[in-house]
Amino acid sequence: MTRVFPVPGGSELRCKGWRQEGLLRLLENVLAVGEAPERLVVYAALGKAARDWPSHDAIVAALKTMEEDETLVVQSGKPIGILRTHKAAPLVIMANCNLVGRWATAENFYRLEQAGLICWGGLTAGDWQYIGSQGVIQGTYEILMRIAERHFGGDLAGKFVLTAGLGGMGGAQPLAGRMAGATILCVEVDPARIARRRETGLLDMVAESLDEALEMVAQATVQRRAVSIGLCANAAEVYPAILARGVVPDVVTDQTSAHDLVYGYIPIGETPETVPALRGDPAALMAAGRASIARQVRAMLDFQRSGAIVFDNGNLIRSQAVEGGVPDAFDIPIFTEAYLRPLFARAIGPFRWISLANARDDIARIDAYLLEAFGDNAIIRRWIELARVHVPVEGLPARIAWLGHGERTELALAVNSMVRDGRLAGPIAFTRDHLDAAAMAHPTIMTEKMRDGSDAVADWPLLDALAMASSQADLVAIHSGGGGYAGFMTSAGVTVIADGTEAADERLRLALTNDTALGVLRYADAGYEQALDEVASKGIHRCLA
Repeated sequence: MTRVFPVPGGSELRCKGWRQEGLLRLLENVLAVGEAPERLVVYAALGKAARDWPSHDAIVAALKTMEEDETLVVQSGKPIGILRTHKAAPLVIMANCNLVGRWATAENFYRLEQAGLICWGGLTAGDWQYIGSQGVIQGTYEILMRIAERHFGGDLAGKFVLTAGLGGMGGAQPLAGRMAGATILCVEVDPARIARRRETGLLDMVAESLDEALEMVAQATVQRRAVSIGLCANAAEVYPAILARGVVPDVVTDQTSAHDLVYGYIPIGETPETVPALRGDPAALMAAGRASIARQVRAMLDFQRSGAIVFDNGNLIRSQAVEGGVPDAFDIPIFTEAYLRPLFARAIGPFRWISLANARDDIARIDAYLLEAFGDNAIIRRWIELARVHVPVEGLPARIAWLGHGERTELALAVNSMVRDGRLAGPIAFTRDHLDAAAMAHPTIMTEKMRDGSDAVADWPLLDALAMASSQADLVAIHSGGGGYAGFMTSAGVTVIADGTEAADERLRLALTNDTALGVLRYADAGYEQALDEVASKGIHRCLA
């Protein structure tokens, strides 16, 4: 059977209500914009929308036939059953890739995945919340702007950013760097990925050699020109080579698939064509990957010692480097703890909305509302003005912006009113990244170096999922996995459909307000001043023990 992956849209319902129809369209959308939809892979080598095609088809059939007072239960991408609940209950609850304590290892994950018993949901892949590259573009842009403010007087013009990886996540980096005003060089081992980013306009130019790439960088930085440059090569070879030439970039990071050394990462000496034949011996392939990563991270540490701003962008490269024999890899800071924690402490994070009717004008109208209602918020205003010009539409039209406690609820209720009175063409789905204040415990990314030492406590995302189910969200998910797809993190996902009804008003008000309130409480409990201020100024009810 040949599968096609059209972008959904229009006003005709195939389900018994817009809540079910909205979730079905989001499932269709993540495949329409996915990295390898024929294998159900949305991004990051194995981040899947469903466990297998029979599971996918059964999920679709369930969504099409469900009543509003029923709940679909999904276990690692496989629908298990439909429960009779009530109209205020979630329509879908799911848990993906959650392994028991000591069994949460890469080896166990790969064994279970190959046996068809589990699948990794990524963050926003398995619960159908991915909106294409925009989410990562915006997150990378915010990191770069925080770096600009702290280290370069607020401006990256004339600055050289070195990074690697142009896959489903890393492909956002070139545009984010250009939007931030930098000259950015992106190293990628797969020529097909470079071609794809060039064709979609995310990447400006491609160099044929490292010498040519560095010459292009030198010209652009002198001219203070914002531009992105791609180079087809292995970053583990390129980073030491740049260092050997005495060139020190201003900013250095990496977004290769270092989290997955079997299906994602390409070690030195191999290509996307040769690696599949090596997967029969995953231990050897992982060892080769760690050796390559160790070489690259040593160069990153040398760049850092030479004055570059170096950070881990959340792909577990430091953890793999430690396993590969680089004990000081964690001298490189993680982006969340280094640059974004003050925002997360106020529950300001990556909030998203998607036009389920596939109406670009609806996103433009919401943009206009944001600029009017939140015009004094510099982060929102700057991003929306740039995104309207530079961010491409992929799949269903969508937007992301960093909104916090109260702001998300205010926007969602306004949008639901627009749907109700016909100012928008159709319903809007609201969701967010799992990398959000209450939604993730990840000791080497989101919660690294928490002030109270609670880095590895996974209670918070579990409580968040429970709170979202108690707050009438339409879809609630609990995911685990990360490095090697096992044991590195636990996170929670939530989706609420604004269909214009009064019932949607209540769902949006409860779910979005409680989601961010719990995020503020999480950081207040850890002792962050920004969160304590938010509790006091926003009237969040905090219990003291």
